[in-house]
Amino acid sequence: MKILIVTGPPYSGKGTQCEIIGKELQLAHVSTGDRCRQEKANRTEIGLILSRYEEQGDLVPDSIMKTLFGKILDENKGRKGILLDGYPRTTPQVNDLLHLVEEKNLEIAVVVNIEVPREELLHRALRRAADSDRQDDKNPETHLKRVRIFENQTVPAIDHMKTRLSVADIDGIGSIGEITRRITEITATHF
Repeated sequence: MKILIVTGPPYSGKGTQCEIIGKELQLAHVSTGDRCRQEKANRTEIGLILSRYEEQGDLVPDSIMKTLFGKILDENKGRKGILLDGYPRTTPQVNDLLHLVEEKNLEIAVVVNIEVPREELLHRALRRAADSDRQDDKNPETHLKRVRIFENQTVPAIDHMKTRLSVADIDGIGSIGEITRRITEITATHF
């Protein structure tokens, strides 16, 4: 099974792009954000832990994410591939993922990193908050905190992935279709 990772800051359009690309490539779209919300809604043991962290806009501890991600990999055994949306977010999560992939004899085909300037991210965050019914989008302070966490924790994780994996940076400014075309140009050689 091949794995496609799509990463980028919050509000970069990862989820939208992953839905489109996942369907085009016939990959299971695994959104860790959606999965975390599902776990919370079902009030699972992991879900209750996730609730405490996410309501404050904090990243969930790597050990919890590793457990959840191992479960996700097992659930998708036998598929052509999976598209990871929102994982890994920290350098330890990158290492956990690399370990799990090796242990389960899987392959990370490519990492697509969507780049969007901070000003544009915050503008998109305000738009999403107005259009969304997600509880975690209601507090404007949370938007800036999420972007800062990305800059402080996920950017180093992306840099770490660049030393171990094939990572393609793409411009995340433009129409949805333009960004999709940029991504499919990269994924065409891998899937």
